[in-house]
Amino acid sequence: MQDYINFAEKNGVVLLNSGACQFCGANTRRGIHECLEIFNLGFQTIDLSNSANTIYRFLIVDAHTLQHPEVHGRWNNHFHLSRLHLIFKYNLKWTYKLSPKLSDCLNQYKINKQDEYLTPPGVLKRGNITTTVVLEVSNEEEKCKEMISKWAHEVYEKWHQHHHTVDAVALKLLKKML
Repeated sequence: MQDYINFAEKNGVVLLNSGACQFCGANTRRGIHECLEIFNLGFQTIDLSNSANTIYRFLIVDAHTLQHPEVHGRWNNHFHLSRLHLIFKYNLKWTYKLSPKLSDCLNQYKINKQDEYLTPPGVLKRGNITTTVVLEVSNEEEKCKEMISKWAHEVYEKWHQHHHTVDAVALKLLKKML
């Protein structure tokens, strides 16, 4: 992943170095920087190397990415929203093997949609559950898992205006899997 500061700069976004996260509203002291630090290191109670818990890694990544699209590449929204769509709408049991397959489907989709852009929900309107909310319950594994699931679902629902768009990508993957 390219440096998030460079992505923000490319998007014309000035990152704030203090206070709450300017994108999701997480109760941080160092803004997006602390929010990303929590995202990367904060949920250690869950053993993500255990294959039974892998789904939580995907949910964390997707929820956080979709709450912070200003610091990611333009097509990231398609990928992460498509993955959540496949998980929530089609009950697909996500594995690491499926991610490159989804990327391939997205690349095929993009050929005829070069100018398509998924406009994110407004800043601070991408879900009330944030990294700091999850962190509050992260000392109890089951509560942490439950909160991560709620977080990802809440963020997914906030992007509802694009569910029909990512459904086309999702259906390409599902067809490929048959």
